[in-house]
Amino acid sequence: MRARIKTRFALFLLLPIAAVSARPAFAQNATASEGPPRAEVAVDYAYLHSNAPPTGCGCFNLNGGSADFAWTIKPGSWALVGDVVSGHAGNVSTAGYSITLSAFTAGVRYLPPFGHSSLHPFGQVLVGAAHSSGSLVQAPNTGSGNSGAAFASNIGGGLDLSANQRFSIRLFEADYLVTTFDNGSNNHQNNLRISAGVVFKFGGR
Repeated sequence: MRARIKTRFALFLLLPIAAVSARPAFAQNATASEGPPRAEVAVDYAYLHSNAPPTGCGCFNLNGGSADFAWTIKPGSWALVGDVVSGHAGNVSTAGYSITLSAFTAGVRYLPPFGHSSLHPFGQVLVGAAHSSGSLVQAPNTGSGNSGAAFASNIGGGLDLSANQRFSIRLFEADYLVTTFDNGSNNHQNNLRISAGVVFKFGGR
């Protein structure tokens, strides 16, 4: 009889310990079931190098910012992306023209498997529209009739460094941004875009 009482008493004492021990395991399983974030928003500083004037290089630099939203459609492989970038230059050519260039593009991003590394490279192809304003695209530059909307494509990639499950640092992103504003010559502009910033991740798979 005493042996039974001792056994029941021991089980009674062990129950709280077992419950406390099971809680971390349950939380771990719940976290694992949620999986990594499926959506992310990046906010970056953006630098653009452009050759918008049609004669020679005519190169000039723009400074601004960019933001993109990515939604994973196949874990570890593909994501849908929407991107916005805007830059401004206040002293283009010896005439001192100004321009603000913006591009709105969307497309797909490829995320190659990189094991358990905290580094996450990506490549992307985006298409959309570009908008320009400022004295460079206004009178007397009458050839820029489509400054309000022109075709744009954005091809490139970058590298993110994961800090934790909800936050990453975009070490760099390099893109070839093509715009097709009228310029009275070839109606084609080549822009190199370099950006870096932070990435915020949301949701779970």
